[in-house]
Amino acid sequence: MAVAIKMPKMSDTMTEGVVRKWNFKVGDTIKSGDILAEVETDKATMDLENYEKGTILHFSVAEGDAVPIDGVIAVIGKAGEDFAALLSGNSSAAAKEEPKKNVAVAETIKAVETPVAATVANASDSRVKASPLAKKLAADKGIDITAIAGSGENGRIIKSDIENFKQSSSTSASSSVYIAGKESFDEINVSQMRKTIAARLAESKFTAPHFYLTMEINMDKALDARAAINASGEVKVSVNDMIVKACSIALGKHPWVNASWLGTKIRLNHHIHIGVAMAVEDGLLVPVVKFANQKSLSAISSEVKEFSIKAKDKKLQPADWSGNTFTISNLGMFGIEEFTAIINPPDACILAVGGVKETVGIVNGQIAKTNVMKVTLSCDHRVVDGVVGSKFLNTLKDLLEEPVKMLV
Repeated sequence: MAVAIKMPKMSDTMTEGVVRKWNFKVGDTIKSGDILAEVETDKATMDLENYEKGTILHFSVAEGDAVPIDGVIAVIGKAGEDFAALLSGNSSAAAKEEPKKNVAVAETIKAVETPVAATVANASDSRVKASPLAKKLAADKGIDITAIAGSGENGRIIKSDIENFKQSSSTSASSSVYIAGKESFDEINVSQMRKTIAARLAESKFTAPHFYLTMEINMDKALDARAAINASGEVKVSVNDMIVKACSIALGKHPWVNASWLGTKIRLNHHIHIGVAMAVEDGLLVPVVKFANQKSLSAISSEVKEFSIKAKDKKLQPADWSGNTFTISNLGMFGIEEFTAIINPPDACILAVGGVKETVGIVNGQIAKTNVMKVTLSCDHRVVDGVVGSKFLNTLKDLLEEPVKMLV
């Protein structure tokens, strides 16, 4: 008996999937465990495993098409089997919606026709009123007749108006210059990832009351410590790895920053899972370093590097990006000194990190070269108050300015 294959829900936030590639064609024999297709979700491109045995009788969508959750994408059964009944359900449902669509289309057409008619009428009313002789004289003299106020009946432009018209130098110059150009643009289909980013961040921005706290941190000792660690050759640690570690310790001391708004409750998380925002081709992914406070700098560095490779190859799995209790977004490597970030739900806070900047400052009472970095904490005011966020930043500053404290 033929079976309809439907689009499964492959992540917790997925509402539809795009079939990027069919690995089989109609008429092929397929068995349970075969990878039927590659599906792009809102997070990554994932393999769609088949659980049926038989012949592929039909594909409902072409490569590149989006399908909602539980939408039929293929039919598998015995060769030559009639499967029309499996698709009729979708057709009947579509048929029920068709009258509604027709009404909507008719209303749209009517609305468009109304402005068009108004435009035509306005254009007719605003046509230039001038005698044939006046029009000819204006053309011969290169005068823009629409710039002339008519003295005839009902504002009609007559011969004397043309003869008495004195054209300004600016009008003459502008009318003699014609710039040829062509308007053009590209329209790009919104990817599943970008759709989800738009929906989640819009919801966060317009639901959570954001406020922002910015602090400057001296990074001299942090840079010295990083250089010493990397000189060992065993592990290469980035400034961002040190920030992840310092945040994990600071969150342990300020649990209200490591929290979530649940509507009727506030969840204070005992575990510390730090999301690290990463830019990819289609947008942004946030893999999560879980139990970051229990991991060494080298372990954090290795995990973040692995996430970066998987993110670029679209190999991250749902377990990799779920469970965050706090998020870090670092744009310092792109030359950004300071910015604000939108909170990544369900977190109560996100830390925006700017680049380390070499400058001149007061060091031990003396004017000297120094390195500073600005960080901005975006806070959900439903959970975190200004004093709480400020204390967290002061702890973070203390850890990065005296990195030896991260070893305690």
